[in-house]
Amino acid sequence: MTTQNLTQIPAPRVPLIDERTGLMAREWYRFFINIFDLTGNGSNVTSLTDLQVGPPSQDSIPTTGIDAQPPIGTEALSQIASLVSDTQLNNSSEILAQLATLSDEVQAALIQPPMQEIQHLHYGAFHDTTSQTAAAINTAYAMTFNSTDFADGVEIGSPTSRIICRNLGVYNFQFSAQATTGSASSHYMYVWPRINGTDVPDSATRVEFKGAGNDQVLAWNFLLRMQANDYFELMWSATDTSIQLASYATASPAPAIPSIILTVTEATI
Repeated sequence: MTTQNLTQIPAPRVPLIDERTGLMAREWYRFFINIFDLTGNGSNVTSLTDLQVGPPSQDSIPTTGIDAQPPIGTEALSQIASLVSDTQLNNSSEILAQLATLSDEVQAALIQPPMQEIQHLHYGAFHDTTSQTAAAINTAYAMTFNSTDFADGVEIGSPTSRIICRNLGVYNFQFSAQATTGSASSHYMYVWPRINGTDVPDSATRVEFKGAGNDQVLAWNFLLRMQANDYFELMWSATDTSIQLASYATASPAPAIPSIILTVTEATI
C-alpha cells in the first residue's frame, strides 16, 4: 500500500536549529525533503504553489521513503545546496529562487550567536529591632539580625549574626547602623566584615565619639566574593562599653529606628 506523504510546515514552536545539537531540527529536515520528493525530485509539474493550495492526488505522489535516519546539520545544508544547483530544477525558476533564499536563511541561523541567558541575581534585606551592646572593651562582637524584609538565595543563619549566601557570586553588602554613647570622654568604635569566621584583610573603619549623647550613623558597603553557602558577619568593637548600637521606638512622624539595617545584592554570578 502506497503511503501518502502530506507535507505540512512545522509548528512555530519548533525551532529550525535543535538547541541540543546545534544542528537542523529533524522536523524541518523532513519538511524540506518532503517538498523535494513531492515535486518529483525536480522533474514533475507539481510546484510550491500547488502544495500551498492542497496536497496532490494519490497517483502523483512518489513513493520515495524517508524513514531512514536523515542527515542533519551541515550535511542537510549541503543537500539543500546541491538541490539548488541541480540541473533538474532548471525548469522551475520559482522553486530555484525559494530554495536559494531558504539556504541563505538556514546559513544565517547557524552563524547567529546564541541568545544570552538572563542572570538570576540573589538578594536579601535584614534589620534588627533591639539595641546591641559591648560587654567588654576592645572585644570583637558580631552584629545580629532578627528580621527579614525579603530575600532570595540569601538568609539569616544560626547564630543570627550570620548572613548566608546560598550561591556563588560577588555580593554587595551595604549597611547602616545607629550608634550612640553615654560617655563624656572621647572613644572609638571599629567596624569590619568577616567571611566564614575570618576577618577580611584591610577592611576595618574607625569612628570617633566625642561626648555623651553623640549619635553616629555608620553607613558604607563591602563588595565581596562569596562561595556557595559562605556566610558574612558584620563585626564591631569599642574602646568604651557605653558605646552601643541603639534602636528607637516610633517618634511621630518617623517610623521606628532599627539598630542595624543590612541589604545584600548579588552583583554578578
